[in-house]
Amino acid sequence: MSSPRVLIYLLRRDLRVADNPILNEVAKISQQSQHPFTYFLPVYVFAAQQLEVSGFLSSDSERSPFPQARSQAGGFWRCGPHRAKFLAESVWDVKKGLSNIGSGLEIRVGMAGQVLKEMLDAFKQVHTEIAGVWMTDEEGVEEKREERDVRKVAEAAQTEFKLWVDEKYYVDDRDLPFHNPRQLPDVFTTYRKQVEPLREVPRRSLPPPKKLLPPPDFIPPQPAPFNIPDTLEGIIACLTKPLEPNLGLSRPPKWPTKAQSAHPFHGGEKTGHERIEHLITSGNMTTYKDTRNGMLGLDFSTKLSAWLALGCITARQVHEQLIDFEDGKTDVGKGVHGYGKGENKGTAAVRFELLWRDYFRLATRKFGPRLFRIEGFKNDSSYSWKYPQKDKEVQHTVERFLEGTTGNGFIDASMRELFLTGYTSNRLRQNVASFLAKHLGIDWRIGAEWYESLLCDYDLSNNWGNWQYNAGVGNDPREARVFNPVKQAHDYDPQGEYVKNWVEELRPLEDPQVLFQPWKVPEDKKKELGLDGNEWLEKPLKKIEFRPGRGGGRGGREGRGGREGSGGGSGPNGGYHWRGRHGRFRGQGRQGMMDKANAHGH
Repeated sequence: MSSPRVLIYLLRRDLRVADNPILNEVAKISQQSQHPFTYFLPVYVFAAQQLEVSGFLSSDSERSPFPQARSQAGGFWRCGPHRAKFLAESVWDVKKGLSNIGSGLEIRVGMAGQVLKEMLDAFKQVHTEIAGVWMTDEEGVEEKREERDVRKVAEAAQTEFKLWVDEKYYVDDRDLPFHNPRQLPDVFTTYRKQVEPLREVPRRSLPPPKKLLPPPDFIPPQPAPFNIPDTLEGIIACLTKPLEPNLGLSRPPKWPTKAQSAHPFHGGEKTGHERIEHLITSGNMTTYKDTRNGMLGLDFSTKLSAWLALGCITARQVHEQLIDFEDGKTDVGKGVHGYGKGENKGTAAVRFELLWRDYFRLATRKFGPRLFRIEGFKNDSSYSWKYPQKDKEVQHTVERFLEGTTGNGFIDASMRELFLTGYTSNRLRQNVASFLAKHLGIDWRIGAEWYESLLCDYDLSNNWGNWQYNAGVGNDPREARVFNPVKQAHDYDPQGEYVKNWVEELRPLEDPQVLFQPWKVPEDKKKELGLDGNEWLEKPLKKIEFRPGRGGGRGGREGRGGREGSGGGSGPNGGYHWRGRHGRFRGQGRQGMMDKANAHGH
């Protein structure tokens, strides 16, 4: 009798069963009379370099072999509570989806290369042969290092390693008009024209497999000192346990009375597809272009970005469902304005936004580590950035920025919403980035890292690419672009409803001029409202003048949809303890500690 042969599939940001090329191929092979493996083992690793894993320690007396998963410029937790929860839900959902078709998902903690080596060693001891190790290609410095580590382990064990094309994007890599990443245009519009017409370019999605081969009878357990819970609630608890509630802020935002999150969604393939169908049947895909700059409510934008970022759904799945609606192929959306009438301005705008996601991901491929450098894609060292690690006054300024007490109503509302819900609209993301980088002149990576920590829909390329774009060191052809957040507030929140929703102290104010610039509140009104002596109101970080009808400040780029996704430890004065090093960027300092941890094993 031949020994069992196992194919291992390492999942990362491809947390779905449908439109998954690896699962599609495994299903095809398993239907053949002769196939190269007898068992199939999907594995997901909570990567110790990207999220804090000490909550998985089997006891409080154990110590993690890995350094804390903190960002490099600001020292924030790499993955905060909102994204940790959405990620855990997404992992658990794909685990259930795989189980429903005869497979399953093994969850592990650590570094992918080390986890694989421990598995291969354990399988070897029970005379189980590994037929291959497959995983999906990803962009990013850490992601590429992870792929190299896995390849090295597989090849050392004389096991096949295969890296699959990442097919969750709109335009398939094999259909790009260029093969060398350096040929990607530095301006999005030029790239868009190369791949148009957008309605015709995506490949067809793949159906979900009906049946997969089972996992092997013996599966190596998670090595000490970590323990993997067997419930979703347990996983979430482990991911959030190390994260203190205030995330290092001495004055964290508090939930305003009657405020509601614009992003109350749960992760997973199932909920992602339910969201797509809701957007079509409610008519919100059709009206998207007219509503996308909204800020309150659930449906002003698609909010598909969190599912897209983790690969719970794919861009081409969204496109296909739009095609079905536009052509009236199914009953989904029947009776809704635009059904069966072809592409409309709303559905065209959604495709436009999906292409932006592609573009930033390709820019990461082109520029590599420059995505995380202060000089940006442009390698621009002309800015005199301010660093909180070097100056206590700048540190205090950044603390107020993170807490949402800058003294600018629009910015403060966004920062509070972000902290409390893990979401803020794309319109506000642009304003916040411009405010930190252009108005305050502070290291833009502080903002990018805070967003990375807090956003449910954090996406490596889109987050960092957008921050570079707004800081003036990225792909923006208009280098002098600056947002005036007071003008933007008048344009997009004319009655101040959004600001009042998240900045409860300002709700009694009626005049938008004062609401958006609360330092203008008269002294007698301050006393009446109990706002006198309030630093953020009396001493704004920057007074930005604007009066309706007098211009003042560009509105920023148009046509951008929401695409994105905490610090811990208090300093001696109760404020944030700045752990970051302004001279380092991702892929330098911290990796040495990771390598050391791997060398010693668990």
